[in-house]
Amino acid sequence: MRKALGALGLAASIGVTALALAGGAGAAPPVDLVGSGEWGKIELIGQLTPEGVDPEEIADLAVYQQPDGDIYVYLALWGATDCAGPEKGGQTSPDGGVFVIDATDLANPREIGFIPTAQDTLVGEGMQVTRITTPQFTGDVLLMNHEGCGKNFKGGVSLWDVTDPTKPRKLSENFGDITVGGARSTPDVNQTHSAFMWDAGDKAYLVSVDDEEQGTSDVDIFDITNPKKPVLITEFDLNQFGVSQPAVGLTESFLHDVVVKQINGRWIMLLSYWDGGWVLLDVTVLPTVTFLGDSDYPLVDEELLEQTGVVVSPPEGNAHQAEWTIDNRYVIGTDEDFSPYRLEVATAEGDRFRATTGEQTTVEEASAIAGTPVYVGLACPGSTVPAATGPNQIAVVERGVCLFEEKAQAVLASGGQFGYEAMIIFNREGADACNAVTTPGMEAEIPTIFIGREAGFDLFGRTDFNLATCLDATQETQEESGIAVGTVGDKITGVSAVFDGWGYVRLFRYTPLGTLEEVDTFAMPEAMDEDFADFGTLSVHEVAVDPLNPRIAYLAYYEAGLRAIEIVENNAARCAAEGGTGENESTCLVEVGGYLDPAGNDFWGVETLAVNGETYIFASDRNTGLWIFRDP
Repeated sequence: MRKALGALGLAASIGVTALALAGGAGAAPPVDLVGSGEWGKIELIGQLTPEGVDPEEIADLAVYQQPDGDIYVYLALWGATDCAGPEKGGQTSPDGGVFVIDATDLANPREIGFIPTAQDTLVGEGMQVTRITTPQFTGDVLLMNHEGCGKNFKGGVSLWDVTDPTKPRKLSENFGDITVGGARSTPDVNQTHSAFMWDAGDKAYLVSVDDEEQGTSDVDIFDITNPKKPVLITEFDLNQFGVSQPAVGLTESFLHDVVVKQINGRWIMLLSYWDGGWVLLDVTVLPTVTFLGDSDYPLVDEELLEQTGVVVSPPEGNAHQAEWTIDNRYVIGTDEDFSPYRLEVATAEGDRFRATTGEQTTVEEASAIAGTPVYVGLACPGSTVPAATGPNQIAVVERGVCLFEEKAQAVLASGGQFGYEAMIIFNREGADACNAVTTPGMEAEIPTIFIGREAGFDLFGRTDFNLATCLDATQETQEESGIAVGTVGDKITGVSAVFDGWGYVRLFRYTPLGTLEEVDTFAMPEAMDEDFADFGTLSVHEVAVDPLNPRIAYLAYYEAGLRAIEIVENNAARCAAEGGTGENESTCLVEVGGYLDPAGNDFWGVETLAVNGETYIFASDRNTGLWIFRDP
């Protein structure tokens, strides 16, 4: 539940900016969202911005210490929105790739190389380096995932031999699943959001997130015993084990991230399955996979209730990433949420349904939407969007076939005397859609909100929506709604915005039997405070556990900086003082350190490494690259 050491809440009472860097790590000045600083178990020791990097171009990172003690960091280049990479030596590099950084001198990291990707091909949060020793290969292998930026991208994942980081050698590039729903996909292998590999002795394996088969067959496992010749050995959908939670109101159940760890002689896979929660599989004897168990989201948002007393249902879901503590007693998972508000659309017929805003639409603009909805079809290139026939009309578009941006431009180009006041997009069929709503990036200057498929049907008086049928559909079998273009729907009387906070952290007790018992949750107070709703993204992206202390972990908290948390055990008094309540009030999460630069941070990835008996923390900032910290 809520844990606050006063670490962020003194801005209203003291001049935190003046205290920002006074005293250094271990001293009392708390990190503040208005000011800055470092305290507790985090001390900044080094930083590097790769040459030519622009804001929002950096993604994840991987850290690896070689047998000789040298330390290298591999920093992912996500790339700019125009698919252009950084300028290096007067030349524009390929769109995505990986910066190779020598961090052996932790206070003075040096950029020593760059591994480029294909045109329009990005690297996000599927970064990892591990040692593989099989009869077919011995060496250090870098794994990178691939997603597309432009039309010429290449998906899948790539493996590079970085035994000599100064001379990376390509092992296999852009491999992955080439089917969607059993049929061959085109033009290339499916995009991959994240991946993980492990050496199981004589065999080595890799598991990847299949973007193109989200919620259908999105878990792909490859044999990489010979990393030059990866072989797909199994693929499956975890919803077949009942991990989805539509009864709670969460229907966007798909794989987002995954790790694998050997525990008590078994290889256990921990999958972050978005609205499905966290899932445990035994993958010791592949290709056989054994389902062990999963977590469940509660009926209400726990942190919002604990910190504000406000009841919001359903919770956000969004199981993003997770790790075991070093002693395997706990799992720490992060919920990612990019919007602190949830919207509710009301109609003159008395219907109410959830919505989210497009990325370019403010909550204020969405709240002003009211009028008569008109169905205009898919609104894709080549189709005709009928012009608005009167004032206060709202174009309702069905998702699918073409890009959101193309739909928006078609609505804007519809002409006529009045023009549409706003646009509503309702979701398509498929396990990653149906009643789910998304927040995509769009540039079009028209207020846009997204609603579930059932809500889209209801808006036009359709009663034939079937959730099971919708969830069963794949990209190959999706069907349009059949609503006639030009149909007028129920009048929208208003859109209300309810503050529901940002994403946060969950603590689970893990047992070798494969159970996950939720023990506590953690969110910084500002993340549940509407006064900070416009400060920036106050959601947790990733967690990394301490390699030396099984009760410490570090959070990449986007624009709230880097945070250190402690698992407090058997201390009801301390948990009560920090806000813990409930059945497990003697075990709780407490913030014990933080860092926020005076110029701000936007941390995405975080990794840890033990060096000479000390813990070092490596974080990737989306704007400024690599940051290195130590636990003082």
